[in-house]
Amino acid sequence: MTTRPPEFALQVEGLRKTYRIFRRGSTFMEALKTLWHRPTTPVQAVDDVSFTLKTGEMVGFLGPNGAGKSTTLKILAGILHPTAGKVIALDGFVPWRDRVHYVRHIGAVFGQKSQLVWDIPPLDAFHMNRAIYGIAKADFHTRLDELVALLDISKTMTQPTRSLSLGERMRCEFALSLLHAPSLLFLDEPTIGLDIEAKHKIRAFIKAINAKGVTVILTTHDLQDVEHLARRVILIDQGKLAYDGALDPLRNLFGNHKRITLRSETFPEHFSMAGIALLSRTGAAVELQLDLSVTPLHDFLEHLSRICRLEDLTVSDPPLEDAVRGLYRAGGKSGH
Repeated sequence: MTTRPPEFALQVEGLRKTYRIFRRGSTFMEALKTLWHRPTTPVQAVDDVSFTLKTGEMVGFLGPNGAGKSTTLKILAGILHPTAGKVIALDGFVPWRDRVHYVRHIGAVFGQKSQLVWDIPPLDAFHMNRAIYGIAKADFHTRLDELVALLDISKTMTQPTRSLSLGERMRCEFALSLLHAPSLLFLDEPTIGLDIEAKHKIRAFIKAINAKGVTVILTTHDLQDVEHLARRVILIDQGKLAYDGALDPLRNLFGNHKRITLRSETFPEHFSMAGIALLSRTGAAVELQLDLSVTPLHDFLEHLSRICRLEDLTVSDPPLEDAVRGLYRAGGKSGH
C-alpha cells in the first residue's frame, strides 16, 4: 500500500529568532565595568516570518546579505532553535526537536561548502553515506545508478575529489545529498562559480528531481537560477517577509532597469540623458543605471557610441538589494 505524501512540506508560522550581542564599550572604564555587568543588545535576525510550502513545490528563497535568510534556513533544517514561532515539516516533524529522524528526510547542497572528502573519490563517500543512513544495498545501487545517469558522473565519481573541476564536484555533491531519497532539499548557491555549461546541467538536474516530487528550497544571488527554476519567490529583508508570490512581478521590477558598467577614457565629465542615473565613477570605470521605460537600451548605446570611445561595456540586472527597495516603494508585501 502506497502512503500518500503530506499536502505541505513546510508550514511556518510567526517565526522569530533574536540574538543578544555583547556590548563591550570603547573606554577602559566601560570595559572594566563589563567584568561585573555585561550589557547586551537584542538583534532580530528573523521577525515574524510565515509561509507554507506545498509538497513538490520549488521556491526561490531570496534576500540581500544580512537579511535573515540563512538563519531562517538553519531553523527550517533543524540546526537552530527559534526564539518563537512554529514550524511543521513533512509528516509532522518539528525540525529542531525531531532532528535525528528529520534529517533522514531532508538533503542539502551548499555551493560554498563541500560535503565530499577531499582525498578520496566521491564513490567512497557515497558508500559512507549508505552506512550512515542505513540504506539497504539494493535501494542504494538502484538510486546510485539513477543519479549517475541523470548527472553523468560515471567516470567522475571514481576520481579523487581534489582532482575534479567545480562543476564535476557539484554534480557529485547532488548525488551524495540524494542517495537517501530525501523529500525536502535545501539548495544554497548551487551554481556559484560554475561556467555556463555546468550551470545548465545543474539546473536541468534540479528540474528533473523536482518533477519526481522532491520539494526544493533554492537560495541564490543568481537571478538566472530563479528565472530558470522557480515559479514562486519568497523574499525577506531585515528579518521580515518582503514578498511572497509569483516570479513575474519581481521579474518585471528588474525588467524596467538595467545596470550599465563601462570603461572609457573619453566618457564626458558632465553626462546627462533622460532615464540615466550615474551611480559611480572612478577614473575610466563608470557605472550607470538605465530606466528602459524612459530610454530604450538601443537608443542609449547608439548615443554612447557617438559621444565617447568604449573600451568595455556590460549590461546586467540590478542587484537584489535594488529589488528589495523597489518592492517596499511599490507597497511592501504581496500574498501568494
